[in-house]
Amino acid sequence: MLPSYAKPLDAGLDLRSSEDAVIKPLERKLISTGIAVALPTNFVGLIWDRSGNSVRHGVHCMAGVIDAGYRGEIKVLMINLGNADFEVKKNDRIAQLLIQPVLQGDLRVVDKLDETHRGDTGFGSSGRN
Repeated sequence: MLPSYAKPLDAGLDLRSSEDAVIKPLERKLISTGIAVALPTNFVGLIWDRSGNSVRHGVHCMAGVIDAGYRGEIKVLMINLGNADFEVKKNDRIAQLLIQPVLQGDLRVVDKLDETHRGDTGFGSSGRN
């Protein structure tokens, strides 16, 4: 089945499984969708969780970048972080595909980075609240 938006203002196209599968707790499994896309130059497809699967079953998507030059089948790498087997049936909605523009940066080596107010503070640096 072709990806589709469930509602008019949705950001993500629903991706559906083209196969039956069972994902055991703490198992990763690559699930086929049976489709391929040709994204325009300077766009990327990002595969994200379906929130209901994450909340109810602890199932998440991993490794979800589809580059504009990729022409193979879209497969969804899923991991089951829940306590029970997660059953996927053919045509189940398993993930969302967001199509977004990409800006490619010009990276170069410098001797020193410019100073900012934040500096090198990272994880947890803005506090708990």
